[in-house]
Amino acid sequence: MRIPFDNSYAALPDDFYSRLEPTSVSAPKLLAFNEKLAALLNIEQEGPADIATTFGGNDVPQGAAPLAQLYAGHQFGNYNPQLGDGRAILLGEVIGTDGIRRDIQLKGSGPTPYSRMGDGRAWLGPVLREYVVSEAMNALGVPTTRALAAVSTGDQIWREQGALPGAILTRVAQSHLRVGTFQVFAHRGEVENLRILIDYAIQRHYPQATGPMDLLRAVCAAQADLVTHWMSLGFIHGVMNTDNCAISGETIDYGPCAFMDNFHQNRVFSSIDTQGRYAFGAQPGIAVWNMAQLATSLVQAFDDKDAAVAEATEIVHAMPHLLEENWLKRFAAKIGISTPRPDDTALIEELMGLMQNDGADFTNSFRALGTDTAQDQFTNREAFENWRAKWQDRIQDEPDPQAMMQTANPAIIPRNHRIEQMIEAAVAGDMAPFERLMTALATPYVETDADLSRPPSEQEIVPATFCGT
Repeated sequence: MRIPFDNSYAALPDDFYSRLEPTSVSAPKLLAFNEKLAALLNIEQEGPADIATTFGGNDVPQGAAPLAQLYAGHQFGNYNPQLGDGRAILLGEVIGTDGIRRDIQLKGSGPTPYSRMGDGRAWLGPVLREYVVSEAMNALGVPTTRALAAVSTGDQIWREQGALPGAILTRVAQSHLRVGTFQVFAHRGEVENLRILIDYAIQRHYPQATGPMDLLRAVCAAQADLVTHWMSLGFIHGVMNTDNCAISGETIDYGPCAFMDNFHQNRVFSSIDTQGRYAFGAQPGIAVWNMAQLATSLVQAFDDKDAAVAEATEIVHAMPHLLEENWLKRFAAKIGISTPRPDDTALIEELMGLMQNDGADFTNSFRALGTDTAQDQFTNREAFENWRAKWQDRIQDEPDPQAMMQTANPAIIPRNHRIEQMIEAAVAGDMAPFERLMTALATPYVETDADLSRPPSEQEIVPATFCGT
């Protein structure tokens, strides 16, 4: 396999990572390969066996600089001074045909110095979940890591459920720099490494930034756009720890994530989020909290910390307003309003209140607006009809509200019950449900598979999702 590596992170000081190669596996077999993404990355391969051997970790390609990255992070509000890639190896970086630099990382590739007694492996379920959901997010237009390949290892992975089939995901990202990457050096008092990291992040992601505070502004803006984009699609990340907050503004780490079926502001899917810290409606506040942790780290790079604290505080305090603006823009488009006004917030929130009271399906309710069957999504039809009259009065001067809604409201999302059914089939050796999902989710704004748009029956509901360990 030929991968045109152009590595930059490996040129940073040794304190930033541990150099090591993936641990080989017994019998790598290709399950899925993203041909279009491979073409974007200028990857040349000879066939399924070649892909499986490389992305199974058994054959490190020429030019790679394999390493595990160091970072720290707040996990559910509690600071862990050292995390790092416990089951991932960064093979290196590639500059794509679009001129964008991207990481190529193997996830589930064996133990590293940061594994903390773990085996460094992943089982098939989380690998296919991340493959499907990350590619669905990309098709929905959400900034995200991408899935390049899924490979079964031929090895068993032991978890609480017992023996499970092992697998490795090849993940592609504009970088794997996280808030936690800055935190580890700031917390250790390694100011020179922190300054090197700041310069590197600016050069790689925000070259227009003139220093640490400009970097903070840019990351805040990217996160405000990202989180409100999630919410407009009913997406719940599930584990918005600072080590899962990417500086690039991409969605990263699809563990206990989920798209809502019936709407509720306090919806939680993560099996480990017992307090609802990362509930649907809590996500904007957590984004601000995460940026405050980034600000606290960046301040350590300044000699005049008082002035830096004052500027960083101003930037972080401006973020809630930025989130509100982004939220209104996203949700106004969902009801066909091209130029939202402040009072449109009340109109949108009234609709969402009706959805919550009636247990209406988030995706299908928005998709049905403007059709003759929109009222069928609600049990209190009289209340909906009253809302619809106000809404139609509001959009009467819009040039083409229906067209706007069709591009803001997907017909299909990767629903939890379909993902679980897909995983169950894949474990049994049947990849047809995976292929069906991937085909339909590639064009989420086109109604191509009505059955996949159906909410779960009572027996199909998946009440919780789990970390991809």
